[in-house]
Amino acid sequence: MANLLELFDVKTSLDYIGERQFQQYTVGESLFPETKYPTLEFEYFVGANDTPVAARIHSFDTEAEIGSIEAFKQALEAAYIKKKYQITEKDLIALRQPLGAQQQNILFRRIFNVLEKAVVDVRSTVEIMRMQAIANGTLSLQVHNGTGTPSTLTLDYGVPTEHKEVLAGAATWDNADADILGDIQRWSETLPTMPTRALTTRKVLSNMMRNNTIKSALYGVGATRVASLADLNAYMVGIGLPQIIVYDLEGGGGTYREQLADGTYVTRKYFPDNKFVLMPDGALGETLYGPTPDEGELIDQGKITEYTGNVIGYYYKSSQDPIGTWAKAASTAIPSFPQAGNVFQAEVLV
Repeated sequence: MANLLELFDVKTSLDYIGERQFQQYTVGESLFPETKYPTLEFEYFVGANDTPVAARIHSFDTEAEIGSIEAFKQALEAAYIKKKYQITEKDLIALRQPLGAQQQNILFRRIFNVLEKAVVDVRSTVEIMRMQAIANGTLSLQVHNGTGTPSTLTLDYGVPTEHKEVLAGAATWDNADADILGDIQRWSETLPTMPTRALTTRKVLSNMMRNNTIKSALYGVGATRVASLADLNAYMVGIGLPQIIVYDLEGGGGTYREQLADGTYVTRKYFPDNKFVLMPDGALGETLYGPTPDEGELIDQGKITEYTGNVIGYYYKSSQDPIGTWAKAASTAIPSFPQAGNVFQAEVLV
């Protein structure tokens, strides 16, 4: 059989990625739709208030009123995200041996799985960024610069301080008598545009379902049954409050693993377990993808003719001893957040 880079050339790798149905991040991809641009630098307006400003009436032949942009420009640069996994020397040897159809399929599947894992890891980081933006209004990204000690890059999207609140004491939502509906009403009235949706987690929802005021509102005073999400959302719409979206019930898995410096792993949540975020209709921004150095190099080598896809994946050889053959995925991405002034970010559990 041929060697790995002949069997799994760049075109084969890209075709595989293009046809593969990867895990969908339903919430993140709907709130921040994905678009690729031929640049790494982006600039957009962040508006604090979308409420119309009435235009003045003018006599004919007079100059129109000059409007003021109540916003600031947010400049972003896409982050370079990449991950690679080594193809074992045993698999490289096996590729050159005569194999039966079943053995060959198993081996090919194993090698494709390594590439798929790299792509999945890159896509996971993009979702982490989107959820940091909506939950916190900021990004905090570790940047690995080759020194062994990563630096931290922070980005503030400019969510107004009056659109953030941390509950404490008896006001936290794990208290069965907390004024949850009152909190949501108060926060909704703070925003320039009435929110239609609220994003949270199963943990927060579970506390809401056991809240005495909510149970009484849904089923009568003294009700003992636990509320359902369907009943709660129907009630919320009826009184003009936002419907609740539960992140870990909408697809995306809810959790990811992070590898620490000592090689151990810790499981984390994409969306924090203690947050409740109010937001308006429609997209909050975009997931902005740009070109990667990998694509540029592959174009120079004649292996591809143009920048392609949001995440590129391919195999390459890097060293002779040990034989270093890798499956690599790469992307450049950053979320934009022009609706940052129209969300309310609450921390409702300790």
